[in-house]
Amino acid sequence: MYSASDLRKGLKIEIDGEPWGVIDFEFCKPGKGQALYRCKLKNMITGNTMDKTYRAVEKIGKPNLEEREVFYSYQDGDFYVFSDAATYEEYRLAAATLGNQVNFLIEDTECKILFFNDKPIDVTLPIFIEKAVAETEPGARGDTATNVTKPAKIDNGYQLDVPIFLNEGDVIKIDTRIGAYVERVRKA
Repeated sequence: MYSASDLRKGLKIEIDGEPWGVIDFEFCKPGKGQALYRCKLKNMITGNTMDKTYRAVEKIGKPNLEEREVFYSYQDGDFYVFSDAATYEEYRLAAATLGNQVNFLIEDTECKILFFNDKPIDVTLPIFIEKAVAETEPGARGDTATNVTKPAKIDNGYQLDVPIFLNEGDVIKIDTRIGAYVERVRKA
């Protein structure tokens, strides 16, 4: 169990049998009375947010969370299969659980799965991946005075904005947290 004084940004707590993450935190000490801890919380399963205030004497539940290193293996219909690096046990996650991250899965890539009571609730991908540009319009020369971008698609159809000097076949680095172009790795 946590006490209210343990609260901080990034801490994971349990409320009504569900895991919540503290995304914002404020300590308030009024002139008289008890100290208050105001938190903005995000549900780790549904993504809902709420504000909650704790008094200094309150106890807060500690969730049963475990993170395991896995490798992405393959797609099986609407499910994505991950293999445990140590035990080779397979975990099947639905596309809804992964959300936009399905666009950045590469076979045999090391990932981390977060489990709540032995049920997978979240996947952490590598921060950067490299993918080839599958489709984009040819770039115009000479327009480099400003940050001019154009749409491009990678092999799975995911579309992102890239600088105009990129062409089809160029390999780019993508930030998986926000799904944005970072830099060109290789020219085609």
